[in-house]
Amino acid sequence: MQSLGQDNVSHLPQAMMPRNDGIGLHLGWLKSLRVNPAAVHERANALPGLRRLPAEDRAQWLCRAIACMDLTTLSGDDTANRVRRLCTKARQPLRPDLAQALGQEALTVAAICVYHEMIEPARTALEGSGIPVAAVSTGFPAGLSPFHLRVAEIEESVSAGAQEIDIVISRRHVLEGNWKALYDELRTFRDACGPAHMKAILATGELGDLRNVARASLVAMMAGTDFIKTSTGKEPVNATLPVGLVMLRMIRAYHARTGFQVGMKPAGGISRAKDALTWLIMVHEELGMPWLSPALFRFGASSLLSDIEQELDRMVSGHGSVGWRHAMG
Repeated sequence: MQSLGQDNVSHLPQAMMPRNDGIGLHLGWLKSLRVNPAAVHERANALPGLRRLPAEDRAQWLCRAIACMDLTTLSGDDTANRVRRLCTKARQPLRPDLAQALGQEALTVAAICVYHEMIEPARTALEGSGIPVAAVSTGFPAGLSPFHLRVAEIEESVSAGAQEIDIVISRRHVLEGNWKALYDELRTFRDACGPAHMKAILATGELGDLRNVARASLVAMMAGTDFIKTSTGKEPVNATLPVGLVMLRMIRAYHARTGFQVGMKPAGGISRAKDALTWLIMVHEELGMPWLSPALFRFGASSLLSDIEQELDRMVSGHGSVGWRHAMG
């Protein structure tokens, strides 16, 4: 696999992120979609052993995972002080001596992801860093609040300074096969986002099967979402490799037909460095190097950073590492 140079790992400014203008709803395309679950699961099961990275390449790829991370806190007991601490970690995700040893002094995460109420402390804490604030919206996580309130929530978050909006879809539209309703909903959300980039959370664990995941992914892209995201992190089943594989292949098909590059964000349940590497390898295998940047790939993560930092510490020091050696992640 290709080695990742230091310059490629640094944070990509928000202004460089591509936009997806969307297209009309193509029902014929949706009806023609076929997914072979057995083949998808076979391919997904093979991914963890697909590539063996040399130690120096492994460190670079783990730094890439950090650079593609939406560092997230979405707890009912969130406070402004907790968010400020998380933003400090976002600015300097690795312990200074560790970053210096790896040549990653300029490394930051891709974004901070919070509830609407925490946008202001996050925005203030990140001022001058170039790190955007992402806000979950539209009645996250269930998406069952009145429609006009969901639209208003997007507009309020954008006005408050959120540069990225993570919306949730109405799962019932997928389960009922009402693709026009889903398209219209997402198009309205996209318009409400204005200049902010939209990530559509599909809640794949609640969509029934992989064919529905494929169709929902395609409708979201047709409606103009900039990223498709697996999960809220609150479902019983969140980001899995089979689901990710199907979504990546829909991104590839959409790009082949329209020329638009749409991003991917797995979220929920990815907490180990080895799992992050498997996801990066899958993206590399399915979409290639252009997607391995914060512009087109994100991890929704809370505890993942801590495990990656410990792994990098072990690689640099040659001995074991523990969480207390690293600041909050």
